[in-house]
Amino acid sequence: MADLEVIHTYKNNLQNYSLEQLHTITEEGVWSIGQMYDHLILVAHEYLDNVEACTATEKVQTHGKTEFGERLFKMGGFPPIKIKLPSELNSPPNNSDSKEELMNMLDEVIQRMRQLESKKNKINPDYKVKHGGFGWLNANEWYDLVSMHFRHHLRQKSELEGKLGIR
Repeated sequence: MADLEVIHTYKNNLQNYSLEQLHTITEEGVWSIGQMYDHLILVAHEYLDNVEACTATEKVQTHGKTEFGERLFKMGGFPPIKIKLPSELNSPPNNSDSKEELMNMLDEVIQRMRQLESKKNKINPDYKVKHGGFGWLNANEWYDLVSMHFRHHLRQKSELEGKLGIR
């Protein structure tokens, strides 16, 4: 699935949810669909901020990825497992956004990706920013991580829809 195509899938699906479905938390410790969207959007902006940080640095970084980072990029995506973040990084996402707000925020992600798409290829691949779990990533890798993260959450989206009886 192409970089922007997966985000458009989320946008198209968003139109099908009622506000109640968007905000329903089906069980303790499980996000609502709206929280999942909020998480995806916030993380996408974080990753795109790092694309821009790679453009701002002029320091060559010789460090590479962690072993997990190498596997992740070799596979072209996250493994089909649930990933639990450390509790200090795992505060619940916002659950009050409207469909329109989420739609606008997804449009902002798409706009940023379009703006950075041509720039990222011109950045020295040795200009990198460190990811806490994957190691040192260059602008192209940070950019690719956005769609990899959206694809990773497709399974969660499907599970949440199933719990709400949405198909």
